[in-house]
Amino acid sequence: MAGIALFLYYSRTQVNPVTGEKQHISMSVDQEKTLGLQSAPEMAAKMGGEVDPSDPDAARVKAVGRRIVERSNAGRSPYADAFQYHLLRDPETVNAFALPGGQVFITEGLLKRLKTEDQIAGVLGHETGHVVHRHSAEQMAKGQLGALLGAAAGVATDDGSGRGRNAQIVAATVNQMMQLRYSRQDESEADRYGVDAMAEAGYDPHAMLEVLEILKQASNGPRPPEILSSHPLPETRIAELEAYLKGKGK
Repeated sequence: MAGIALFLYYSRTQVNPVTGEKQHISMSVDQEKTLGLQSAPEMAAKMGGEVDPSDPDAARVKAVGRRIVERSNAGRSPYADAFQYHLLRDPETVNAFALPGGQVFITEGLLKRLKTEDQIAGVLGHETGHVVHRHSAEQMAKGQLGALLGAAAGVATDDGSGRGRNAQIVAATVNQMMQLRYSRQDESEADRYGVDAMAEAGYDPHAMLEVLEILKQASNGPRPPEILSSHPLPETRIAELEAYLKGKGK
């Protein structure tokens, strides 16, 4: 089982058409688009539903998102015709996220904290980066690998005493930790993509640093250690982006 799992994972390699990166992904671009479209209504419903597209704030989100796509290499990606930017009614949750294939969401709770269009562009550019880099598809492939390896560990060590089940739990825990680490890498990659896309679209890339300060303020109170978080701490992201911008002379 473990051998089959590893073979399936490593044999499914695709070259990202935008970044040129070799990635282990088990679905096609069209499958990503379909999955995103199918999942979007349920995800929106969990956060109060989508604000009417004719609403000024929703229209602004859509316009900023389209400007980023049209003026950055996202417009040359296979997702160019699929990107859609949605505003969700949740006024309390401070969040933005992207589904596979180009569905991008931001909550009213986050939007109301953003003061400028450049800051909105920072959030949407970051989420656009997740789509272009195919992070969700990568994470799904890694999750499938981890689940199969965990099942293999359980079968291999099961002697009727529960030891196999314990091994599965340990394997699942290790897999979860690995996923968190990869997710933090994805977040940093999306941050870098976001500031580049902002600059290409004519926005001030330093506004992304302002966004991170806003997120830092929104996360007041106890926070888990960074190793247990799917996102790097805001302080880490700010330091990384400052160094990145300085290196690019921005």
